[in-house]
Amino acid sequence: MASSKRQTTMAKLNRERKVLEKRERKQEKKAARLAATEAGLYDPETGESIVPPRAEVADEAGEAETAESERSTDPT
Repeated sequence: MASSKRQTTMAKLNRERKVLEKRERKQEKKAARLAATEAGLYDPETGESIVPPRAEVADEAGEAETAESERSTDPT
């Protein structure tokens, strides 16, 4: 007698796909954390991101330019 193979159900296929996607996301997070640590933007001891001071200065300069351009377009 020939035995037939059982087909994998869609539920099992979906579960397996979710597991693989979760592993991929975990690897991406790990790689991003490692890259940030190497770039000096992540402190592994505290687990917090480090914002460089230049980013804050650039934001303030951008806001100042926006306020200045608004004043120059004001007809009064």
